[in-house]
Amino acid sequence: MKSVAENKRATNIAEYIIYMYQMEDLIRSYQGNPEEIKTFVVSKYPVSEEERNEISEWYLALLGKMKDQDILEKGHLKELNELVFSLAEIHWKLLKTDAKYFEIYNKTKPFVIEAVMQAEGRDLGNEIQICLNGIYGLLLCRLLGKKVSDEQLKSAEAFGDVLSYLSRYYQTLHSLSKN
Repeated sequence: MKSVAENKRATNIAEYIIYMYQMEDLIRSYQGNPEEIKTFVVSKYPVSEEERNEISEWYLALLGKMKDQDILEKGHLKELNELVFSLAEIHWKLLKTDAKYFEIYNKTKPFVIEAVMQAEGRDLGNEIQICLNGIYGLLLCRLLGKKVSDEQLKSAEAFGDVLSYLSRYYQTLHSLSKN
């Protein structure tokens, strides 16, 4: 929903990215069918008709972007990929300049390496994409009622620590640039 997305974008960029991944997958689950999205998603919101229309417009605009960018089957919106890259640039900078972040990332690095090993040659993207995918994967497991291993919980916690630090840094940078 637009207001949820805007709030997450303003307060925690990693949460925003993961939320938008959910919205992309929700649209995909209805094969991008606007009538089904309206019937099975939008109509379920307990809000006024006016708010429901705004929600519907937001989903349909998102669907339009996904169609325009040819990601109805897989992939992510260009805007989200650019945000992930921005976080990755911050990550690379902080590894060289911020001892606290370096320590946080070093605790996470074994989980990143494990994810790369399990991928057996598939490109998972940069380290930050791997962290986002790890958190999103845990979320999907929980939504689907799948059992989550202790190792998954440990990796998600480590990924979350990295993403939280980066999100705070990102928000600080962007609040300074607005002033």
